[in-house]
Amino acid sequence: MVLKADFLYFSPDSLTRLLCQRASARRETETAVTYGNSQSTGIFMFFTRAFQSFTSSCLSLSIFTTLSLSTAFAQAQQDATEDWVNATMCAVNDRAVDLSQAPSFTYTGADGNNPRYLSAAQSGLVTGDFANLELAWAVAFPATSSMRAAPVIVGSTVFYSATDSGRVFALDTTSGCAKWVYEPGTRLRSSLAYDVVDDEGVLIFSDQAGMIHSIKAASGEVNWVASGQASGNQGMLTGTPVIHEDRIIVPVSGSGVITGGNPNYECCENHGAVTALEVRSGKKIWEYHTMPAADYTGMVSATGVKQRGPSGAPIWTTPTIDAQRSQIYVTTGENTSHPTTGTSDAVIAIDLETGEELWVFQALANDMWNFGCSAGGPNCIILDDTNSVDFDFGGPAILVDAGDRELLVAGQKSGDLWALNPDTGALVWNQRVGEGTALGGNHWGITTNSERAFMTINDPGGMNGNSRPGLYSYFLGTGEPSWFYEVNSDCEGRSDRLRRCEGLYGFSAAPLTVDGAVITAGLDGRLFVFDAESGDTLFKYDTAVDFETVNGVEGYGGSIDSHAIAAGSGMVFVGSGYGSFSQVSGNVLLAFRPAE
Repeated sequence: MVLKADFLYFSPDSLTRLLCQRASARRETETAVTYGNSQSTGIFMFFTRAFQSFTSSCLSLSIFTTLSLSTAFAQAQQDATEDWVNATMCAVNDRAVDLSQAPSFTYTGADGNNPRYLSAAQSGLVTGDFANLELAWAVAFPATSSMRAAPVIVGSTVFYSATDSGRVFALDTTSGCAKWVYEPGTRLRSSLAYDVVDDEGVLIFSDQAGMIHSIKAASGEVNWVASGQASGNQGMLTGTPVIHEDRIIVPVSGSGVITGGNPNYECCENHGAVTALEVRSGKKIWEYHTMPAADYTGMVSATGVKQRGPSGAPIWTTPTIDAQRSQIYVTTGENTSHPTTGTSDAVIAIDLETGEELWVFQALANDMWNFGCSAGGPNCIILDDTNSVDFDFGGPAILVDAGDRELLVAGQKSGDLWALNPDTGALVWNQRVGEGTALGGNHWGITTNSERAFMTINDPGGMNGNSRPGLYSYFLGTGEPSWFYEVNSDCEGRSDRLRRCEGLYGFSAAPLTVDGAVITAGLDGRLFVFDAESGDTLFKYDTAVDFETVNGVEGYGGSIDSHAIAAGSGMVFVGSGYGSFSQVSGNVLLAFRPAE
């Protein structure tokens, strides 16, 4: 941004330089003439002091000008922010939030499970509606590259966390305008959780700094903000917190996976954890750690940097509550330094009341990986038994009724689908698609209905030798394969913004089953709906395009990833755009409804 003066444009620095240079040139000339005429030393000193005084004044002018104009620019930016937020707001008389109905969509079900399944009654949609979907509205968010979060839908309101913009919006499902906006002053991280506490609807979510926010769903007013971190540990709060009765279960994804790429970092510290907070105050009840705190191990990197461990086994995912067994199930990622632990790349059962570890199923042992491993960095120390493949569990474990028994089912970035005994963690059956990659395989989780598990496979091109991107279904009782859809790239005639379109088109986002339909989407921005029984394609839509938005913000779609797919109140909601991992940025929340 620049300052306009008549017909010229000056930045703060250039304006100050121009004034100082002209005055300085005059001072230097006067001093040179005086000295050249051999005037007295006193006269020379006079001009020298004058020049020094001027230099000081010029510096003060520079600081004053910069600060003044910076303040003006900051105010202009603030005004611009207020402009787009104000443009998003509903008319004053249309801002009431009705919470009298049961939620139509929450990331975690009311029973604490994560099946990613909605009945026709809950969603307001039947299978036949999906062939006739049309775009109802689009809302866009400036300074945004990724639409990562899942909303909460209650009646005529969709509560949405626009994480990059650092705001939670209560949007009208019919028009897309905002009934209220919550702005905590920091970027946000997780999807939203919802429950009724003391007859009041409450939304719970995390921010980028590891804090948990509790706000009133009716108004956006804050109840409390408290740390979700475990003691002696630091991590991101990526998975959605889960509200169960009088407590909130918070997953912590500490690991050092990114800082491990710094060759000067003493790799690594921090690890996965779970904290339980009081729902009314945020006070901590208990905490669980996937391993002891890291210490120096005696190992040294190739560049002589001391190493620490154990570390890693982050919990990126949303916990699952099994109230009948009084258990919490969490899934973990890889270790990030040595020694490796038995809790990495695992499904873990924790006591709901105490946080005590009950059992562990480890899908892959000795998976040690950090960002240094992607470039042969010195903190990537490979031992004889090290796998170093980064095969996290990126989605939650789902408790399912398989007829004669219950199973715990989870997908992994290795391309594996695991079914476990929830009482013991013993393996019941396993299937695998492809070879897996650090971005999936199955990246962000699976969905189930009463008969099948549906597993998305990402497999970006060039990351393995057996790429199988698509959607694969399996019968829950036996693990036998049902139908599958292997997706292919489709780049011709599409947006120039689709970087690496020939390789980035797999299904990475967590899918969703609604009645008899399965909704999924690709990293190339294509939205798909399949018949859950037959695998027939019911609907396709390209979101990697420009959109006219209800709030006037320039809108454009991109990769669909993470937890971007939701449905409820007779509509489908999709966040299009995910700029991480060199994917395609976007900034729109899209709302679809059946055509009348």
